[in-house]
Amino acid sequence: MTTAPLSESGVPQQRRIPTPQEFVTMQESPEFQELRSRLRRFVFPVTAFFLAWYALYVLLATYADEFMATKVVGNINVGLILGLGQFVTTFVITAVYVKFAGRELDPRSAAIREELEGPQQ
Repeated sequence: MTTAPLSESGVPQQRRIPTPQEFVTMQESPEFQELRSRLRRFVFPVTAFFLAWYALYVLLATYADEFMATKVVGNINVGLILGLGQFVTTFVITAVYVKFAGRELDPRSAAIREELEGPQQ
């Protein structure tokens, strides 16, 4: 959580509040459209991949029970490994998104915010 900087008198300084028309204008700007485009180019393919991977896991668990019950090591079977892979995939996607957002999205959104609200003092 960020706090507003303090003025010389110790009172928090407020950023300028944009008008609704300024928000609409910014939404139509090339900078905002590029931000949305970059987000969508990441989110949609990754979401499609994860849903396909999850659907494959569910279908295998439903219709390929002998394959899923195949023992790999001791009592660990293919189904358990693929199930744990779902968790691993979730954490990997989250880590990749955080890195992507920090590199691609956050600087652009900060620039847009600064353009709308003025620089943070």
